[in-house]
Amino acid sequence: MAKARKNGLYGGVSAELSALMRTGWADTERHDLALDEQAPYAAARRAALSARFPGERLVVPSGNLKARSNDDLYPFRPYSGYVHLTGDQARDGALVLEPRADGGHDAYCYQLPRDGRDTDEFWIGYHAELWMGRRRSLAESERVLGLPCRDVRTAVLDLAASTVPTRVVRGVDPALEAAVRTDEERDDELEEVLSELRLVKDAWEIGEMRKAVDSTVRGFTDAVSELSRAVATSERWIEGTFFRRARLEGNSVGYGSICAAGDHATIMHWTTNDGPVRPGELLLLDAGVETHSLYTADVTRTLPISGTFTPVQRQVYDAVYEAQEAGMAAVKPGAAYRDFHEAAQRHLAARLVEWGFIEGPAERAYELGLQRRFTMAGTGHMLGLDVHDCAHARNEEYVDGVLEPGMVLTVEPGLYFQPDDLTVPEEWRGIGVRIEDDLLVTGDGHENLSAGLPRSADEVEAWMARHAG
Repeated sequence: MAKARKNGLYGGVSAELSALMRTGWADTERHDLALDEQAPYAAARRAALSARFPGERLVVPSGNLKARSNDDLYPFRPYSGYVHLTGDQARDGALVLEPRADGGHDAYCYQLPRDGRDTDEFWIGYHAELWMGRRRSLAESERVLGLPCRDVRTAVLDLAASTVPTRVVRGVDPALEAAVRTDEERDDELEEVLSELRLVKDAWEIGEMRKAVDSTVRGFTDAVSELSRAVATSERWIEGTFFRRARLEGNSVGYGSICAAGDHATIMHWTTNDGPVRPGELLLLDAGVETHSLYTADVTRTLPISGTFTPVQRQVYDAVYEAQEAGMAAVKPGAAYRDFHEAAQRHLAARLVEWGFIEGPAERAYELGLQRRFTMAGTGHMLGLDVHDCAHARNEEYVDGVLEPGMVLTVEPGLYFQPDDLTVPEEWRGIGVRIEDDLLVTGDGHENLSAGLPRSADEVEAWMARHAG
């Protein structure tokens, strides 16, 4: 029985009420469910994981609910590695790959089954099904996922009873993690492999990335069309406008939207979004729609709030645009991953030397990293189920690796002149510009998935003139 709320208005449950609640319910088992379209791809991903760890049991949890405040919960978002290997988004579950004698694995899922109507568990407590919404039965999950499914309430005892060498993803489900004897270093290796499996997207994933980016393009257009309302209110109007599109067409936003006007555009991760939106200043909008399957876009545009750039704003914008052009040209199969970053940063270092903001020559400034005072971050990252996807992959497979067809990454150079930076002229202070696009590496180069949005200064101004409200 769930623990009663301390300050609840009802003191208890009478035997008569309990009996009443257990009767008169229709059978709602669904027999019309089909195999999810992602299931064959998820099976192939599991096979690739299996090949890396013969003879070992692998446990990949989905994660648990987390309290936001008292009995209010954060929206649940499963662990990305679990989603990638199953296509499932259930809470309190886990994928287990059980080793076979032939070196392969048998895969099955632990799931939280439906609450039984023969007890009070389905309606007592805020986590009960009557409060939280209907879950799939184990049989339904088996049909959708193409995997045997077991009751997760036995998982701790099941896993603890086995002596099979085991690896588990740590930090996702404390109870499952405590149930198995593992080695932290070996567990870290499992998480590395899970990240590396996502470096190259399969055909289904690329389709989801296209959906995410296309919805994001529409979200940016929405934001521009309501820019006048933001001027009358605050950055929050832009945030809410984009969020509406994300919820209409996807699951949510893929990360906290950055709606940074004026000086806030110089703050890399400004997500408070409570500042004024003033004509004559810039709005840096960094946002991405997350699809129902949890793949996210990540796009940035820097917009003149009045519709046209001032001369200094355009000078900064053009430098960033040219740096992005140089970076994007370096994105092709066989190129070092670092090439696009280095191409963009070298260009920005040269511009900063030309403007007299750092000491040259440009190559020396770049080698010393002097441009980082104004560029701050790297020029991009992998993209997919996480906005910074594949984050636990080994360096030799990621930042020190080579680009391959099917990889999806961002190219996002920027220049940020802080409002209190006395090393630059006053009219430059408080200007922040970033341009970010999502690129798919193809067999002969790359495809800009976010090409539906303008990039050059002239294109941005023309686009805003068409859509700004």
